[in-house]
Amino acid sequence: MLHSLQTSQLIKSDLNTVWDFMSSPKNLATITPDYMGFKILNDLHGDTMYAGQIIEYNVSPILGVKLNWVTEITHVKDKNYFVDEQRFGPYAFWHHKHFLIETAQGIEMNDLVHYKLPLGILGKLANELFVKKQLKEVFDYRYKKVNQLFNQ
Repeated sequence: MLHSLQTSQLIKSDLNTVWDFMSSPKNLATITPDYMGFKILNDLHGDTMYAGQIIEYNVSPILGVKLNWVTEITHVKDKNYFVDEQRFGPYAFWHHKHFLIETAQGIEMNDLVHYKLPLGILGKLANELFVKKQLKEVFDYRYKKVNQLFNQ
């Protein structure tokens, strides 16, 4: 069974500035909680993400246990959206779409994550006990951090 998480945020800035920030893998650590221990391990081959880009990183979501996670940026439409998909990592399936929409009030950023945990019924139980909550906390942190950076 796939689970999903959807978020939306208004960013009071211009599209170029928001796109430049959100489409740079180097900014991922800035919008990830410190306790996650997020660290990119590979050469990113540039400052802006592109379709086909592979990003390898360590993350410690539970009890400081380091997990290796590899994602691929599968789709990019400049100043509109990009998609990252897990290739190796803690999920049986991970598909994350990021959309930026220019409005009169600023940039509306929408995210939609579809994910599935491994281990069948144990994965479903883990999702209900802590994974769903932790994902929400990560996106809540990002929301606050983006507000600090752009909406002050």
